[in-house]
Amino acid sequence: MTPARKAPRTGSRAFAATWWGQAWVDALEASTLDNGRLSRGRTYARKGMVGPVTVTPGVLRAEVEGSNPWPYDAAVHLRVLTDAQWDTLLDAIAAQAGRTAALLDGEMPADLVDDARTAGVPLLPEPSELDPECSCPDWGYPCKHAAALCYATAVHLDDDPFWLFTLRGRTKDTVLAALRTRRQAHTGAAPETGGTPRGRGVPARDAFASYSGVFAPPTPRTEGAESAPADAGPAPFPLTTTPPPEAPFTLDDLEALTRDTAQRARALTAGHTASLTCTPLDDAVRLAASGVGEHWFHQLVRATGLPPLDFALLVRAQRHGGPAGVAVARTPLTPDANAMAAARAALCDPDNAETEDDTASTVRVRVWRNRLTADDEDVQIRLGPDGRWHPYAREGSGSATQWWPCAPATADPVAALVAARTAATRN
Repeated sequence: MTPARKAPRTGSRAFAATWWGQAWVDALEASTLDNGRLSRGRTYARKGMVGPVTVTPGVLRAEVEGSNPWPYDAAVHLRVLTDAQWDTLLDAIAAQAGRTAALLDGEMPADLVDDARTAGVPLLPEPSELDPECSCPDWGYPCKHAAALCYATAVHLDDDPFWLFTLRGRTKDTVLAALRTRRQAHTGAAPETGGTPRGRGVPARDAFASYSGVFAPPTPRTEGAESAPADAGPAPFPLTTTPPPEAPFTLDDLEALTRDTAQRARALTAGHTASLTCTPLDDAVRLAASGVGEHWFHQLVRATGLPPLDFALLVRAQRHGGPAGVAVARTPLTPDANAMAAARAALCDPDNAETEDDTASTVRVRVWRNRLTADDEDVQIRLGPDGRWHPYAREGSGSATQWWPCAPATADPVAALVAARTAATRN
């Protein structure tokens, strides 16, 4: 096992910034009446005289500089938990999914410590449990060097509460592995070390076969849709753990994301693998285009860092043309020259005229990259990477005009131009 090492912080700040770090300091200061040695230990820690701290099950170690030319070897021992106590502690963590998330986010849930203590499992140390040791000749208990080690440890506990778990006998990786095993046993999933070999997995279609009546495949949305599609199927199994009050999301948010994930997984089993290859921006646009509420929409805008108008343009492009529509809206593409020539010829073919009095041969089209633009009509069609034509119309007034996606993409350039004209007339 590789011990965890960290160099202590220095400075005049308080040694603990979190409640659990302060609980560690309180236990140290309650373990002795020798305030003089504690004061010198604080001074040593603030001056950076404590070397890198090593934490292993049951013991902290570090070299601490003193009055001699060589550093002293200081240690603090803490009783490790029994296997039965560990089972109780792990059960307490697994009882609420938010507790594991909080620990991974660098937070020690106070209710976890309280529940564990009630069950007879001391996670935070009692004053009588801290057992200092040092190579110095001082018989203080603790000596100033061991006290300095304890103060330096407080800042590490602030940064990573899993240090407490290591001191109590099990490392972070061991704790997380045990929690995974508990979750697998609870859900009936095969453990990672047995059943299907790690890395091979099972076909997604087989994994989701039993859910065929639970999750329906996603339905393409139309512009202006506000609610979930009528045939989107029932919601996934409801979540029961409410996020902590300070969380930036609600239980409804989590359920919406769960539903979205289930629908995407269902789509993958049908062969729609394109939904796997998306960037965070693509995913934000996709979610916004699915008809999320106003709060979510603004949250997604802020998360992407785009100006709201630019984000709204991509959302409309997603609604009309999917991921290919977003790609077309974001940047000019280098198209196949033959496809562009064929489209231009089709637009100028009199047989494709909408009426006898308005022949297509009168259309004056400007070509640039993947775009065919009829400037005198304020309409444009763009060839996408999906081989379809995406209709655009110029919207706005004066210098604020901008090209906006205006109709669903189609493989027929003439139909795309007609759709763009219709949309431009409505505008």
